[in-house]
Amino acid sequence: MNRASYNPLSPEELFVIDAKGTEPPFTGEYDDFYEEGVYICRRCNAELYRSDAKFDARCGWPAFDQEIAGAVKRITDPDGQRIEIECANCGGHLGHVFMGEGFTATNARHCVNSLSMRFVAAKPGVPGA
Repeated sequence: MNRASYNPLSPEELFVIDAKGTEPPFTGEYDDFYEEGVYICRRCNAELYRSDAKFDARCGWPAFDQEIAGAVKRITDPDGQRIEIECANCGGHLGHVFMGEGFTATNARHCVNSLSMRFVAAKPGVPGA
C-alpha cells in the first residue's frame, strides 16, 4: 500500500500516528469499549488486534495482551526506557508495550491510542469475523 492510498487523517490523528504523540488518558473512544470485533490501523486498515485480546488495565488507554501475528513492530523508544509499537504495514505510531506487569498470562500490555485505530464489529454468525 502506498502513501497515496492511506486514509485521510484529522490533525489529532496525524499528531498521534505521524508525530508519535499521545492522546490524553481516559479520553479515547476505545478505552472503555468491549464489543466483539477487530481493531485496524486508522491510517492503512491493517488488522492489529482482536477484541478477545483486549482487557481493562485501568491505565486510560485501550490495552491488549497480544497483537495479531505480524501486525505490530516493536522498536526501542528514543527515551531508551520504553518499547514503541508501530503498525507493521505502514509504520504508524500505535503506543507502547510494557512487559512484566502481570495483568494477563502473556505478561504484556500493549497501551494503544484510540486515535491510532478503528474498530470493525464482528458479523453475527460469521466465525472469527
